[in-house]
Amino acid sequence: MKLIDIQNTSPEEKIPLDKVGIKGFKYPVTVLDKEKGFQHTIAEINLYVDLPAKFKGTHMSRFIEVINEFKGEIHIKNIEKILKKIRQKLSAKSAHLEMYFPYFLEKKAPVSGVSSLMEYQAFMMASFSSRKKDLIIGVKVPVMTLCPCSKAISKYSAHNQRGIVTIKVRFKKFIWLEELIEIAELSASSPVYPLLKRPDEKYVTEYSYNNPKFVEDVVRGVAKKLSEHPEVIWFAVEAENFESIHAHNAYAYIEKTKHEK
Repeated sequence: MKLIDIQNTSPEEKIPLDKVGIKGFKYPVTVLDKEKGFQHTIAEINLYVDLPAKFKGTHMSRFIEVINEFKGEIHIKNIEKILKKIRQKLSAKSAHLEMYFPYFLEKKAPVSGVSSLMEYQAFMMASFSSRKKDLIIGVKVPVMTLCPCSKAISKYSAHNQRGIVTIKVRFKKFIWLEELIEIAELSASSPVYPLLKRPDEKYVTEYSYNNPKFVEDVVRGVAKKLSEHPEVIWFAVEAENFESIHAHNAYAYIEKTKHEK
């Protein structure tokens, strides 16, 4: 018995939709690693296509079928191929992919040199249609900041806190996640480390005290470095501090296309 294809029937409200698809699909992916060549991780994937007004719904199983076709080969170099295949499989004009995944780097403590794995949350957002294609990569970097105001007005100390710097970039050919991570960490009062011994704690405490930063300073520092990066053509940067003595967070944001002055 042939089953009815309800998705292809006409909807009550004939309104086209920009994005329909699946969210929260977890799948193994390969990520380029500057030092080791690549690393394997698990991504949470969102996939969408446009939906014409004449169709009631999309065929969700077809998104999974395309992902399975690229099993073991889901990485940045194949994103356009995946999106083309999704467009073809679902007879769509546009296809979109969002991928969020943990990315690990081996990080050494500043004095003892003890090494441990540091986790960063990275992501990729891509879209493809007959008229244009777009790719954004980004990363969320934990950092530490020390308040310049607190240092200036206090006799004995200054409050500090952990924060998150989020960087998104469009680029010409290629840019490493490691580059974005380094830019964020260099723009803060101090990086955050996965493992510190007492000499390391002393170093980080004193280093950050001599390097106070507001969230505004952090965002401006990242923006300056990205503006000078030859591969970056567009960027968006935000910093959020999880304030240690306030009942609110501090926040700053900038977005820029490189041809802007």
